[in-house]
Amino acid sequence: VNEWNNKSHKITGYSKFEVMGKNFVEIYITKEFRASVKQVMDDAFSGIETANFEFALFRKDNQRVEVLLNATTRRDVSGNIIGMIGVGQDITEMRRLMEQEALLFQAQAANDAKSQFL
Repeated sequence: VNEWNNKSHKITGYSKFEVMGKNFVEIYITKEFRASVKQVMDDAFSGIETANFEFALFRKDNQRVEVLLNATTRRDVSGNIIGMIGVGQDITEMRRLMEQEALLFQAQAANDAKSQFL
């Protein structure tokens, strides 16, 4: 990590001071997503950009956060790759609402099916 903004701090609970120079994938990403997040980042370092990649990380308070990531290659004025920029969005609440909606839909469908037999 060589840059960390206020939104990153808000999402993760980690300050800029706490993450600077650290290996983001190994320290902050849940084990189940480490390999895929590393691949997305490696791709960005190779010029292959990724949009709308979902993964989970753990906040400083150990709460799980669902993140939607866009990984973009960073280039200098000559077009040489000099890094990557990751822009993440906390989609935890959206994900929870979608799951809740799916459960309500299933309950309604079961109730409708039951009504057809009565």
